[in-house]
Amino acid sequence: MAFLVCFLFFFLISSATACDRCVHQSKVAYFNKASALSSGACGYGSLALGFNSGHLAAGVPSLYKDGAGCGACFQIRCKNSSICTRAGTTVILTDLNNNNQTDFVISSRAFTAMAQKGIGQDILKLGIVDVEYKRVPCQYKNQNLAVRVEESSKKPNYLAVKFLYQGGQTEIVGVDVAQVGSSNWGFMSRNYGAVWDTSRVPSGPLQFRFVVTAGYDGKYIWAQHVLPADWKTGVIYDSGVQITDIAQEGCSPCDNENWK
Repeated sequence: MAFLVCFLFFFLISSATACDRCVHQSKVAYFNKASALSSGACGYGSLALGFNSGHLAAGVPSLYKDGAGCGACFQIRCKNSSICTRAGTTVILTDLNNNNQTDFVISSRAFTAMAQKGIGQDILKLGIVDVEYKRVPCQYKNQNLAVRVEESSKKPNYLAVKFLYQGGQTEIVGVDVAQVGSSNWGFMSRNYGAVWDTSRVPSGPLQFRFVVTAGYDGKYIWAQHVLPADWKTGVIYDSGVQITDIAQEGCSPCDNENWK
């Protein structure tokens, strides 16, 4: 067990070298319909359409991170100052982009949000624009981390859940589940994207324990009362906790780079 914990935290430290907070240069294209991004690799489905006013994005594998990057927030601004604002727009990663020509494909709503007032249609005509971007903390005011029980779940042998409204600038890299009041934790596995599952479902009401990237390694976050004993598929449950941590990155000097 000690070896497993050491290995996990070594993995967390290694994964932090991506320097998400640094400013990156790339290109961005767009989808006409946000629904194309909501039905993507993270598994959010139609729920994603309600995220961040529909400002959604598909990210390249280095940002998708085999699903760990799902739900991450990025600030993107195009470099054409004649049509774009300095603030740009903020998007939430909901899908995988396998196109090596752009780091992101974003919703048309997010694409036009980069433009100056009144000329959103002008930027759409360009199709692809040069941008710079960086990862930023996700903020959900008055909204806790939520757990949705997937329709594929079947008592008492299988439970699949996905996590919604993850705040901060972290990644969930491990999930444990146990009956409320029990210390007999069982691990869950990432099925795909934001969906985690287990075939060893504890009976009764359920609690969850998350391992998230925080500081230079990781930390546990404990949600003590999440699913009732009579949990149902398709229902979203409040975890009672929110993640606000901002993971540190050992990628100096660019981790101190200011957005000018």
